[in-house]
Amino acid sequence: MAKILIVDDDPAIREILAAYLRREGHQVVEAERGDEALIKAGSAELLILDLMLPGLDGWSVARQLREAGFEAPILMLTARGEEEERVRGFELGADDYVTKPFSPREVVARVRALLRRAGHRDRLVYGGLELRPRTREVFLDGAPVPLSKLEFDLLLVLAQHPGMVFSRERLLDRLWGPDFFGVDRVVDVHIAGLRKKLKDDPEHPRFIETVRGVGYRFVGDRA
Repeated sequence: MAKILIVDDDPAIREILAAYLRREGHQVVEAERGDEALIKAGSAELLILDLMLPGLDGWSVARQLREAGFEAPILMLTARGEEEERVRGFELGADDYVTKPFSPREVVARVRALLRRAGHRDRLVYGGLELRPRTREVFLDGAPVPLSKLEFDLLLVLAQHPGMVFSRERLLDRLWGPDFFGVDRVVDVHIAGLRKKLKDDPEHPRFIETVRGVGYRFVGDRA
């Protein structure tokens, strides 16, 4: 059982999701606006967040919460299934998404999965690679791997979304910030450093794969 915050400006959606989640034994809190969500999210153990909110939209809510240290899973609700919209949500810290119209049973199933995964957030394990986000430690086959702050942040972004392709531009914006005026070659340099420390052959990648002409993705299998 968990405390779940539902944020949607449509009262009918909030009502039906709340009914299904309470049937599962969860405590449900509701908000219809982004600014209200920021106030109520503090003690939530999972956030169901509509992206198309009046005023402060869902992307802004997710970004502000993550910047403030909110670590609970975020499940996005989106009226459109466009990849760009989903990628933007993931980059701002969302964990999963459901496209409207949706089945409440699907939402409940995704909530279950996210809550299970949240119990393992202190460790991300992919084969012989282990990341510990809270302590910012990395181990390869049991041995510690010393990484710089940017190397760790870069690896964490990729490892949290295995299989997703991140362009160099998106990684620059995510890790270096929108005010960075350098060239995207800096991403390649840090990827090369990561690969060297992780003993990852770019021709036969164990963890980080180059998607030619686009960027990079994490290919390790979750243990």
